Amino acid sequence: MSSSILRVLAISGSLRAKSINTAVLQAVQSLAQPDVAVTLYRGLGDLPHFNPDLDIDPPPAAVATLRQAIVSAQALVISTPEYAHSVPGVLKNALDWLVSFEPFLHKPVAILNARPGATFALASLRETLNAMNARLLDAACVTLPLTGNSLDAPALLRLPAVRAQLQAVLTALAQVRLLAAARKAVRVNPTEALRTE
Repeated sequence: MSSSILRVLAISGSLRAKSINTAVLQAVQSLAQPDVAVTLYRGLGDLPHFNPDLDIDPPPAAVATLRQAIVSAQALVISTPEYAHSVPGVLKNALDWLVSFEPFLHKPVAILNARPGATFALASLRETLNAMNARLLDAACVTLPLTGNSLDAPALLRLPAVRAQLQAVLTALAQVRLLAAARKAVRVNPTEALRTE
């Protein structure tokens, strides 16, 4: 894959086959331009319960797959339902497996909130990601004006307001690539930096 392509890993916090959160991420995937590759992570239900005794080298196979996906991605997009005023246990479990994983540090993350009323899950997820030293992209974090759970990705894209918000998310994510390119362009050779005139 070309280095000019922005690689985005999309994680749904729901295991439901017809989850509105998964549909939102599929809609983002459909809207993405050719220079943005959005990959939907499908292994949430395969992860073992987090256990520090299992966090060894090599880790369990499903954990290794998740971590490799994190390494390959330049940014993450997470959409999650709210269960009992928090995020689902399966999503928190996945994040627990990433707490001590260095490549996750400062990883750019966007949060898509599919339901305006899911404020507790949103706050909980933000708190967890901040504690993990992720880089939350506020411009790419949106709450969609959805009230039902029956829409699939094509139906979501037929809603002008939703389509516009998801397009804005992709536009904000594109800044990740631009900032990375800018940092690379201004990177100074350490030997040169030590020289004085």
